[in-house]
Amino acid sequence: MARAGLTTNRLTRAGAELADEVGFDGVTVSALARRFDVKVASLYSHVKNSQDLRTRIALLALEELADRGAAALAGRAGKDALAAFANVYRDYAREHPGRYAAAQLRLDPEAAAASAGSRHAQMTRAILRGYDLTEPDQTHAVRLLGSVFHGYVSLEAGGAFSHSTPGTQESWERTLDALDALLRNWPAT
Repeated sequence: MARAGLTTNRLTRAGAELADEVGFDGVTVSALARRFDVKVASLYSHVKNSQDLRTRIALLALEELADRGAAALAGRAGKDALAAFANVYRDYAREHPGRYAAAQLRLDPEAAAASAGSRHAQMTRAILRGYDLTEPDQTHAVRLLGSVFHGYVSLEAGGAFSHSTPGTQESWERTLDALDALLRNWPAT
């Protein structure tokens, strides 16, 4: 019989909190069982194994990011939309480093289809409509933006910019200015 109060949703949220505290790599069913002061076996009626738990955390993180992104984009276009969307990723990574790492998990095709990943791509493409890009340039631009956002956030989180000037906020703003300029002047093939 499952321990009262334990649900898949509650375990997923607790796993996400654990990821933010100890890092996504430190999230296991055993670590979660210790958090709830229960035996590991009592969690297996809610999650299959550590990989299942990690996948559920990734899906939660992608959903949270998509919800924040949608809220940030409402009523915005062009550079304003680009900056708002980029800031969602950066802010989320700072507030929830473990969940942000989870959002990078490579999902199996079934989980990927159920994820909010397609919402992220749709929002990015909505931003790009303000720059009048057509295919295949839109796909190239989606990949570019994802790479720049993730690369900057990951380097910043790893402390790569911590001992240099100008400050990271100024560099972030200049990076967004540069992306806007590039998207407005996308090179012809």
